Amino acid sequence: MLVKIKRIDKGIPLPRYETPGSVAFDLAARGNVSIKPGERADIPMNVVVGTPPGFMLMLAPRSSLCRKKGLVMPNSVGVIDQDYCGPGDELHVQAWNIGRETVTIERGERIAQAIFVKIGTAEWEEVDEVSHQDRGRFGTTGGYSSGPTTNH
Repeated sequence: MLVKIKRIDKGIPLPRYETPGSVAFDLAARGNVSIKPGERADIPMNVVVGTPPGFMLMLAPRSSLCRKKGLVMPNSVGVIDQDYCGPGDELHVQAWNIGRETVTIERGERIAQAIFVKIGTAEWEEVDEVSHQDRGRFGTTGGYSSGPTTNH
């Protein structure tokens, strides 16, 4: 799949798939960002990506981000629409410092990963009822519940 991409800082390499079996490519910070304990920061990822029609781009933290830096993405994942690719639509990652020390992200440091996901859009048909039996509440498919529960 050929994808158009614009780098803001040409001194930072293009994103790449790190191994032949990688499904996500890594994204690097465009500049140095320091985040104090309990604070959040919006970190520019140096690229505008022309997501192809029929796909979305999903952003997620690299698995080492929390373990090594004590940072999490407060929204867990980022969903980038296929029409988010204007001249100023640089990808950003929100990072929240859940640790006890100030953390610095260095320019060029890989902190997030992105994957193209095939999507479909729905047309709604409103009905009064759906045709399947209730499965129970959230988390009940694992066989731990024999019926309705009061836990939410």
